[in-house]
Amino acid sequence: MTKSELKAFLDCKVLQYNNPTFIESDPIQIPHRYSLKEDIEISSFLTATIAWGNRKMIIKNANKMMELLGNSPYDFVMNHKTSDLDKFDGFVHRTFNSEDFKYFIKSLKNIYLNHEGIESVFQKHVDETSVQPAIHKFKTIFFSINHHTRTQKHVGDPMKGSAAKRINMMLRWLIRDDNAGVDFGIWKTISPSILSCPLDVHSGNIARKLGMLTRKQNDAKGLFELDNNLRKLDPKDPVKYDFALFGLGVFEKF
Repeated sequence: MTKSELKAFLDCKVLQYNNPTFIESDPIQIPHRYSLKEDIEISSFLTATIAWGNRKMIIKNANKMMELLGNSPYDFVMNHKTSDLDKFDGFVHRTFNSEDFKYFIKSLKNIYLNHEGIESVFQKHVDETSVQPAIHKFKTIFFSINHHTRTQKHVGDPMKGSAAKRINMMLRWLIRDDNAGVDFGIWKTISPSILSCPLDVHSGNIARKLGMLTRKQNDAKGLFELDNNLRKLDPKDPVKYDFALFGLGVFEKF
C-alpha cells in the first residue's frame, strides 16, 4: 500500500473500533464506571497495570481490585489505614500480588499528598515531542518511598528499554479526547500529539505486516520507530491508530 492507501485503510479501522461498543470487551470499561477525575485516574492506572494476558481475566481482576477499594478508589487511597490493606491478602493477577497492590495504594497516596497527583507528575516532565521522559520520572517518584524491589517490574521504564505498554495505554485513556466516548480526555495539560502507541504483541505484529515497524523487539526502540510512522499519518492524534492495530490483531486476526 502507498502511504495514502495505508492511511485510508487505518482511518477506516479507527472508525470501526473507536466507538462505545469497544468498551464492552475492553479493560477501559473499569474507569468508565467513575465520574470523579481522581477515581478515573486511579482506576485507569491500576487496571492498566494488570492489563496483560487474557482480557476476561484482566477485567475480572480489575473488578476485584475496585471492590477491595470499596468502589471508591480515591477515597480509599487517601483515607485508608494500614490495617485496611489486610483484605488485599490473597489477591493475585499473574505476577502482580497482594504486596504489590498494597504498595501501589501507599505510593498513590504519597503522589496525591506530596506531588499534586498523577497528572501533575506527568505534566511537569513531558517534553515537546514525547511523554517517555515523564514515564521515567513517574516511575522514579512512584518508587521513592520504601518498597520491595520486585514491585518495580510492574511499571515500565523507557530509559531502560521498555516500551511501557501499560503506562502508554493509561495515558491514551486519560489524555486523548476521541469525541466517541471511549478515551476520556480528562487531562488537558498534555497534548495527544506526543502520546505513544501502546506497543504489544498484537499492535507490533500488525505494524510489521503493514510495514510500519521493522524492529523485531517490542521495546523502546521499536516504539520510537512506530511512533514516528504513526505521526506521519496523523501528527495531531497518532495514537488513534492503536484502535486499528489492536482491532486488526485481536478481532480480525489480520
